[in-house]
Amino acid sequence: MSRSSRLTGSSNAQSAKKNGRTSLLDSGEDFEVLNEEDIDDDPPPLEDAGGGKLKSEEQNGKENVDTDSDPSGPVEEWLDVLGNDQLKKKVLEPGKGRDSRPQKGQNVRIHLKSFLTDGTPVQEQRDLCFTLGDGDVIQALDLTVQLMEMEEKALIQTDAKYAYGTRGSVDPEVPPNAELSLEVELLEATDAPDLELLPPVEKIALASHKRERGNVHYQRGDYAFAINSYGIALQITESSSKVDISAEEEKELIDVKVKCLNNMAASQLKLDHYDAALKSCVSALAHQPENIKALFRMGKVLALQGEYTEAIQTLRKALKLEPSNKTIHAELSKLVKKHSEQRGAEQAMYKKMLGNPSSNSTQKHRAKSSWGLSWKWLFGATAVAIGGVALSVVIAARN
Repeated sequence: MSRSSRLTGSSNAQSAKKNGRTSLLDSGEDFEVLNEEDIDDDPPPLEDAGGGKLKSEEQNGKENVDTDSDPSGPVEEWLDVLGNDQLKKKVLEPGKGRDSRPQKGQNVRIHLKSFLTDGTPVQEQRDLCFTLGDGDVIQALDLTVQLMEMEEKALIQTDAKYAYGTRGSVDPEVPPNAELSLEVELLEATDAPDLELLPPVEKIALASHKRERGNVHYQRGDYAFAINSYGIALQITESSSKVDISAEEEKELIDVKVKCLNNMAASQLKLDHYDAALKSCVSALAHQPENIKALFRMGKVLALQGEYTEAIQTLRKALKLEPSNKTIHAELSKLVKKHSEQRGAEQAMYKKMLGNPSSNSTQKHRAKSSWGLSWKWLFGATAVAIGGVALSVVIAARN
């Protein structure tokens, strides 16, 4: 996250204070080709947090409460973060004041305990570190930690939609459609490192971490969030550097970038964003012209756009580089057959529109031949008649 973005977030927070209201959010491994069925340029933000509502438990949400009146005293009210009663936050122990709240783009460290709604423990992480707003954690944490004060302890109740969704999770073990209760303590918030001064090894590790988080989103079917994570990883790989970088490190950075572009194209294909997916493939091939995955996905995108000739050429190039790849074989065969059927249908349509040109040509040729024979017969008969008259004159003269 750039320094200007952090300044913007800070100014927004100050503006919200002046307006006398709670400042809420304004929220957005490389997959093997053989294992895939179908493989905006701007990364999507997190879901819009909208305006928050403070609800008193005793009044069942009938009266709004201003938490700024006594920020240091005990707070028993729930904050409806999104205004839909699906993500709520309650302060258990107040922190150091609203000015100590972390900003989007900062790195935070928290102590987290997770429970199912029946009290079953799910997970405890004493030093969970992540970049606020980058989608490194479940959305419930990304949205609510921004509203916490330093050293504050809070209880968060979240619907499955902002946790592990309809699929649940294996690690940690969370059943599908599970609502969660989270106990969170904000321990630390620091500015993100300056990418220009970041050593190449750390830059590669950071970009790889964001890419891996994108893979988690992809595998869960959250393709918009996957694109968001891949976009952040790309920004890291493309950032300028004031630190010396070796040729080997530069190659590693490009490898991470190409993997991000390939996976981004896969996510964009899932969302039917064909133009964006094609752009991602072209960018990947600009760095590695013989990248099999980029060629394969580019061929699929072109086919989906109806560019069959270019798609076939692209897939043939990929197959030439990896002749044993059965997936490319199958895709190419299917595409060639489809292209042949389309050409046959087009030819039939043209014949229907223009009539049968071969039949018309035959009829014209026959008519022309018939006229030619008639003229030849008439000319021959005339010549014979004239010859006969001349012969008669000659004989008569001799007599």
